[in-house]
Amino acid sequence: MRLYAFVVYAFLYLPIGIIALFSFSAGRNASQMQGFSTQWYGRALSNPFVLDALQTSALIALSSAVLASIVGTLAALALSGMKGRLRTLFDALIYIAVMIPGIVIGIATLIALVTVFDAVNPWLEGATGWRLSMGAGSLIAAHGLFTMSLVIILVRARIEGMDRALLEASADLGAGPLATFRQVTLPLLAPAILAGFLLSFTFSFDDFIIAFFVAGSETTLPIYIFSSIRRGVTPEINAIGTMVMAVSLLMLVIAQITLRRGEKPNPQ
Repeated sequence: MRLYAFVVYAFLYLPIGIIALFSFSAGRNASQMQGFSTQWYGRALSNPFVLDALQTSALIALSSAVLASIVGTLAALALSGMKGRLRTLFDALIYIAVMIPGIVIGIATLIALVTVFDAVNPWLEGATGWRLSMGAGSLIAAHGLFTMSLVIILVRARIEGMDRALLEASADLGAGPLATFRQVTLPLLAPAILAGFLLSFTFSFDDFIIAFFVAGSETTLPIYIFSSIRRGVTPEINAIGTMVMAVSLLMLVIAQITLRRGEKPNPQ
């Protein structure tokens, strides 16, 4: 089993390591190591198209992560009080949203948005003179809806592990529901909310499939990379991929550390 695990991890991570290694090549061949240089990182960070795509991806990821964190937390609080078949139905919908392939979400979101735009735009154009179209707004909505399920799962797990005695003590001391939420519930849920925000940001920032369908004229960093490799892979693409991977891994590690520090140790 150890050998099997080693082969699996090598199959998954060795190509990523090779890309990171070749990003430091001094030559122009993306699949050969010809000396050592960091020139491709400098070219990537000075490329205006890369910077524009990076800014777009960061803005969309930040907006969708905030949206997912707020709505997902509220949904988790509401679902924590549900029982019976209704709870089972919502649980199934949440986990389906996580497990369903991205291409299905992208196609479904595209069809839904086009249907809404066709119904709303004639009235909206007559009243205001402008029309709804694919772009940053559709990307934020699509990524926010997709990553919301991650936030719900994390926050609900945190809610189920909370000490209910603290909420009862707050009520016994005269605090109302809002005061209890602000002073007790929200601080206890903060690690899970932060972890959900970081995961939502990472998933949105790295997403290509959903963005490909609903981005419209917007160019995110994954879309730029995909468009660039159709003309050939260069060490600059390797450098961009390495930087994106490093940032994503860093945020995932921070999210994991935040969750672990937020867990209450079990009494022995």
